[in-house]
Amino acid sequence: MSARHFLTLMDFSPQELKALVQRAIELKAMQKKKEIYEPLKNQVLGMIFEKSSTRTRVSFETGMIQFGGNAIFLSPRDTQLGRGEPIEDSARVLSRMVDAIMIRTFEHEKIELFAKYSSVPVINALTDRFHPCQLLADMQTWVEHRGDISGKTVTWIGDGNNMCHSYINAARQFDFKLNIATPKGYEPDADLVKSAGDHVEIITDPVKASKNSDLIVTDVWASMGQEEEQNQRIEAFKQYQANNEVMSVANPDAIFMHCLPAHRGEEVSAEVIDGKQSVVWDEAENRLHAQKALLEMLLK
Repeated sequence: MSARHFLTLMDFSPQELKALVQRAIELKAMQKKKEIYEPLKNQVLGMIFEKSSTRTRVSFETGMIQFGGNAIFLSPRDTQLGRGEPIEDSARVLSRMVDAIMIRTFEHEKIELFAKYSSVPVINALTDRFHPCQLLADMQTWVEHRGDISGKTVTWIGDGNNMCHSYINAARQFDFKLNIATPKGYEPDADLVKSAGDHVEIITDPVKASKNSDLIVTDVWASMGQEEEQNQRIEAFKQYQANNEVMSVANPDAIFMHCLPAHRGEEVSAEVIDGKQSVVWDEAENRLHAQKALLEMLLK
């Protein structure tokens, strides 16, 4: 039987994703009670980082330790991935030595190729197209604060990037309406938008897009690898800030999320991210619990 991978939210059924979120909430409660639960004792997660990260490394490594297993951190200096050794060969070798592999890289095609030749589960911890682990944490956070997200309205403000793409998939899988407010030239992948049908609508004006929304989400204007576009993007996105004006037209009980790190004064105002409607710290913590649920499902 071939290994099961988690490269996008579309790799699991809606029922499986909802079960994952509920399991993450259970695992979080167990951890708060300091219950010892070690289903992955003596198992090893290989963590390949071609892009640096704080939350991703700490959450996966902590999760494996709490589960009784271990994790090996591999930086670009520590592997031959994509330089010298074919990706197919790296996948074949590493998957014979560890029980699962988490990859945070640039090109999504690279992780797809790696997964094709891996004999153990491969987890997408971020590529240039998708960030599904963050969406598991976001959905867990929503459920904890507001219950079922089905039928709700979510507004994405900013770049049509990997987070936006994962929100498009989430709209399909969790059955909510997604408004996307982004400037011309920075829209998400057109085929992905088309595949989501009525779940997704592009609305250029961020205030109009946020009207009667239940959840407002944003991300940095320039992601890692886009630093040379910083000044150009600041000009393009200056009207696309999650601020008090945006939150004032959303529903009164709307909440705000951001995958972090955040740049106050750019994509989000300090009043919003540090305000009462912000749940970003719960959202960040839930990376740990959601990923533990994912690891348990793939490995136990």
